[in-house]
Amino acid sequence: MAFTSQVSAFLIANEEYVAQFDKGHLALPPTRKVAIVTCMDARIDPAKILGLQEGDSHVIRNAGGRAADAVRSLIISQQLLGTREILIIHHTDCGMVTFKDSDLQEKLKQEFHSTADHIAFLSIAKLEDSVRDDVDFLK
Repeated sequence: MAFTSQVSAFLIANEEYVAQFDKGHLALPPTRKVAIVTCMDARIDPAKILGLQEGDSHVIRNAGGRAADAVRSLIISQQLLGTREILIIHHTDCGMVTFKDSDLQEKLKQEFHSTADHIAFLSIAKLEDSVRDDVDFLK
């Protein structure tokens, strides 16, 4: 599917969503006062996994569900929008366990002829350790 047809399909879906949207009355702060940091993996649906409805929580997604990438959003969520708990969710079969930072840095160097050594991609060596590391980081 070409990019333009993707955009067209998204615009049509958005029009349908807007026409049926009835959640405008929900308060800006999440009702369950929780922020969730999880992976951007397209196979995962945090709302279904946790039984969430619109307005329940903030869901912050990034590669690997890493806390360091979510700091700005977490600060806003807690300091301005009243969340009091943070849930870190990492998952099995995550793409972030398939490479090392140095591998991706080298790939980018070869492809773009520029160094990316200053970027921490936060790849995951051991899943259990990554959750502990993120919790420790947030403390």
